[in-house]
Amino acid sequence: SSSTPTGLVTKCYCGQKQKGEILGVVIVESGWGSILPTVIIANMMHGGPAEKSGKLNIGDQIMSINGTSLVGLPLSTCQSIIKGLKNQSRVKLNIVRCPPVTTVLIRRPDLRYQLGFSVQNGIICSLMRGGIAERGGVRVGHRIIEINGQSVVATPHEKIVHILSNAVGEIHMKTMPAAMYRLLTAQEQPVYI
Repeated sequence: SSSTPTGLVTKCYCGQKQKGEILGVVIVESGWGSILPTVIIANMMHGGPAEKSGKLNIGDQIMSINGTSLVGLPLSTCQSIIKGLKNQSRVKLNIVRCPPVTTVLIRRPDLRYQLGFSVQNGIICSLMRGGIAERGGVRVGHRIIEINGQSVVATPHEKIVHILSNAVGEIHMKTMPAAMYRLLTAQEQPVYI
């Protein structure tokens, strides 16, 4: 139902494809934080089985594929598992619907509270366990796209740090996996599996 919050509903997608045909997805790491670490769909091949199904979206987290759980596995292992399905004609994915852009909310009463994460070139590179950032949904490996409604995509590192270190109250941020950002901005060529 539409009242179920995103990220909680697990959908099952049973797809048909030709034997020898690839699924036609690019997967990236979801980053770690308070949500289960797994891989997410970062791109879909135009006209490939995944896109043609109409049931998969960019941002979807893949929990399992043909009964094999991908939760907590390294990206390379997940890629091998998916590549191994090339000769299967039926593919069953358990996915959790997630938008490609994650909206996080950090509640910081005043400047004495540490934000609890570090940033390098707009990418979150560490997170304090149990801190206000982790509780707000901040994820390691994500690129910050927006802070309090203001785009920081072209903002220099020092300015992002300055904005964050002086922010109090409710801090709204939009983030997305750094690898997905690089694909969407054509800094990286997609490798479909």
